[in-house]
Amino acid sequence: MQLLLLSNSTNQGEEYLGWPREILNRFIKKNTIKSCLFVPYAGVTINWDDYAAHVQDVFSSWGCAVQSIYTSADPILAVSKAECIIVGGGNTFRLVQMMHETGIMAAIREKCMEGTPFIGWSAGSNIACPTLRTTNDMPIIQPASFKTLDLIPFQINPHYLDANPEGHGGETREQRINEFQALNTDVVVVGLREATALLVEGNNLSLLGNRSMRLFEAGKEPVEFQPGEEINFLLKD
Repeated sequence: MQLLLLSNSTNQGEEYLGWPREILNRFIKKNTIKSCLFVPYAGVTINWDDYAAHVQDVFSSWGCAVQSIYTSADPILAVSKAECIIVGGGNTFRLVQMMHETGIMAAIREKCMEGTPFIGWSAGSNIACPTLRTTNDMPIIQPASFKTLDLIPFQINPHYLDANPEGHGGETREQRINEFQALNTDVVVVGLREATALLVEGNNLSLLGNRSMRLFEAGKEPVEFQPGEEINFLLKD
């Protein structure tokens, strides 16, 4: 598989998909990608045409054409013909609901398992996991299942924060993950900080960016891993 899983698309004050452009450029060139199928279903408060246009503006600089899946009369057929699949961020529950409803969840999994490159950010990275259960999003709609693509054997918590904002009295992100692992003791969770990404190339897993990731295992203290450190063990069930 060839997967690029970004924690976030855009840092505050930057242009859209600003921080990961060199990472995206390398991924596209290495996989000789000329066209992409874009899944905008996580976008709830943005028009899908506008969403696709934002993505096209960025990817056109690398000579990549972007087709939005919702414009296809047969989304499953569109997936089967896709050279690369991009899944954007937004609300994970809405994304998963639409992917199950249209039938593309199974279709995309099959394509990625066959080696079709996949790019996701935020909610689009969440769905590479076995389930959506470590998303930060509000459950604004009920999907048919919490099961997602199951392309990697661990969970991602994108936009991972080390502390709560000043004045906020709720749980920290770490406490939320501890709650999850109290009921799912065999599931590993990666806290993926802003401006970082995970790259899967076959049996190799790499952390990209200039910040560490935080690894959570039930009953153990969290462990930090820096870019360049060996983390292939996470791909083993």
